[in-house]
Amino acid sequence: MSPKATRSLGLALAISAAATSVHAQDKGSVHLAYVEWSSTVASTNVVRAVLEQAGYEVETSALSAAAMWQSVASGDADALLAGWLPTTHEDYYARLQDQLVDAGVNLDGTKLGLAVPADSEVDSIDELNEHADQFNGEIIGIDPGAGLMRLTEEVVDTYELDLDLRTGSGATMTAALGSAIDRGEPIVVTTWTPHWMFARWDLKYLEDPQGVYGGAEQIHTIVRQGLEEDMPEAYAILENFEWTTEMMGEVMLMNQEDDTDPYENAQKWVEDNQDVVKEWLGEA
Repeated sequence: MSPKATRSLGLALAISAAATSVHAQDKGSVHLAYVEWSSTVASTNVVRAVLEQAGYEVETSALSAAAMWQSVASGDADALLAGWLPTTHEDYYARLQDQLVDAGVNLDGTKLGLAVPADSEVDSIDELNEHADQFNGEIIGIDPGAGLMRLTEEVVDTYELDLDLRTGSGATMTAALGSAIDRGEPIVVTTWTPHWMFARWDLKYLEDPQGVYGGAEQIHTIVRQGLEEDMPEAYAILENFEWTTEMMGEVMLMNQEDDTDPYENAQKWVEDNQDVVKEWLGEA
């Protein structure tokens, strides 16, 4: 290529980049709130990458579950991708639904419960008391504001369990689980599907004869009131966003690699799955 042609190409690319930047600024910024669960980290970063592909600037905020819902209801954030309904987040939704818009289901086929290593002799929640000493008299939980923890408190009461529910976070729960499995020790943890732990370790859910955890749930996209009017294209993308547990699992496993960045992994997944992304963008 001649020097003149090279300069012309460079100028054209610079103009294109500048136009793209202005276009993104014209479209505005979308603020996504999320809770640091592996599933939500995956979905939030993927949606961030898709919105950026559409020309939006995107801000993300990691919050507790309660603060995440409140931030969208108050309009401080535009959307959340982690509305577990009808059971896990029913309290938040019941209290705030008049200030929110349900933009639809983004993932179907979720599950909540207690899990143990697959080789455990315990198969049901109502058997835990017989083996409480094996588990050091405790259930390893996650952050105290999570709906899963509220339900697990009900489980402890309903089954009159002699085990204490220990609070922590998703990260501390999986760290404790991994350490116990490495040592070959029994452990019982609060968990949910989709989660990468089921791909990494051989686990099983404990049966819930009383049905406290309920049946399968769906994860909903929840947005602030007025978003559709303010940014109709961004709202349409959020409304169109729907994927499978297998797709989410791919991203979650990528995020478990050492020295990895969830946002960069999401960008790569979006780049490699443009056929799906175009459906979300309304370009199919």
